[in-house]
Amino acid sequence: MEVEILNSQELALLVCVAIAVYAAIRVILEKNTLKKLPFLNVMSFAVAGSIALLLPHPLSIIAAAAYFIGTTLESNAIASTYAGGTTSDE
Repeated sequence: MEVEILNSQELALLVCVAIAVYAAIRVILEKNTLKKLPFLNVMSFAVAGSIALLLPHPLSIIAAAAYFIGTTLESNAIASTYAGGTTSDE
């Protein structure tokens, strides 16, 4: 019986997937929308890391960075909306 040892890239991918699954479960089970946002952001980080680890190509780093930036801006926009957004005093 052989035991296969994971290399460092596979181990890092396994950690990213575990974090993404945990964050997804918390997002689904959490009732309060404001408490969901940090887990949604963590899930986005884990997906971006998984993209970079799964596709060993220089363009995958760009795709992961674009996904990371887009989801971060989306999370910030949602959080800003819930916090009251910007107000204009004219």
